[in-house]
Amino acid sequence: MNSAVPFELPASALAMKADAIPVIEVRSAEKIFPNGTRALAPLDLTVQPGEFVTLLGPSGCGKSTLLKLIANLSEPSDGRLRWWRGDFTGVGQAGKRLAFVFQDATLMPWAKVLTNVRLPLDLAGVPKAEAEARSMAALQRVGLETFAKSYPRQLSGGMKMRVSIARALVTEPDLLLMDEPFGALDEFTRNKLDADLLELWWERKLTSIFVTHSIYEAVYLSTRVVVMAARPGRIYREFIIDEPQPRGEAFRNSTRFAELCRELSGILADASLAGAPA
Repeated sequence: MNSAVPFELPASALAMKADAIPVIEVRSAEKIFPNGTRALAPLDLTVQPGEFVTLLGPSGCGKSTLLKLIANLSEPSDGRLRWWRGDFTGVGQAGKRLAFVFQDATLMPWAKVLTNVRLPLDLAGVPKAEAEARSMAALQRVGLETFAKSYPRQLSGGMKMRVSIARALVTEPDLLLMDEPFGALDEFTRNKLDADLLELWWERKLTSIFVTHSIYEAVYLSTRVVVMAARPGRIYREFIIDEPQPRGEAFRNSTRFAELCRELSGILADASLAGAPA
């Protein structure tokens, strides 16, 4: 990906305009599955425009469940969600577009890379010439334009995730949801994609909600980390990371990064030990 222009950005939500319309509002939302499992206790979460919010917590704490509620892939058992102060019927309009990147690349193995990226535009009825131009631009943005005619089986794991990200970007989303997309990759590839993702977040002025198990990834990426606890899933604590961008290797190797990781590790350990609320 291309190098970003250096910038300074206060990371906390305090930097957002006081009159900004929240992108996401979760109000007393809970999730109980048909078998009786209480995946989420009633919780509240507000995400402001331009935030990079990471959901972090032990396995089974409901991170992915909460993300699916936000994506409207699942409905809450009680409570409600609002998108840009409206219901989900308004999502997809200009300024209110949403895209989801799953844990796996979920590419069509029989289709070439360009066709995979073009899929959302084809489904939306965008004329083929326009759809191909936009798809090539998205592939160029993730550094894979020379692989447009390749098949997924010819790509590495990291390259497949880049294609998946390009497919999300081709719709020009305002809200990008990502469910632990780099968890299966080696550390070098994961660090590179984390850096690329931060660049995309800044350049596109995206609002992002990201699920991970990695403390290091959460500290590197986020403006705010929402730490969750299990039994049932709930928000345990929120952790602001008010550090300037871009966060390259200098930040990753800094004393401040190590301090933040230690502090967040302690919070996560407490969340992992927390029992069910009284």
